[in-house]
Amino acid sequence: MNETVKIIKIGNSAGVILPKELLSALRVELGDSLYLSESADGGCRITPFNPDFAAKMALAEQIMREDRDILHVLAQ
Repeated sequence: MNETVKIIKIGNSAGVILPKELLSALRVELGDSLYLSESADGGCRITPFNPDFAAKMALAEQIMREDRDILHVLAQ
């Protein structure tokens, strides 16, 4: 999907209107949060998933795998 959006004035801020097709593809609706991150090629990535949270969850899963026996004993 290649769409062009214009930056518009919203009060003292700026915003863009996202096409309905993009909202559907991202599986988001009004009131949901979107996260922007810089990509390696100098562009920008928009996602409904918090990349910081995903990194923390990956680290937690790694710790749980490595210390599975200790966590099992502590759970008793």
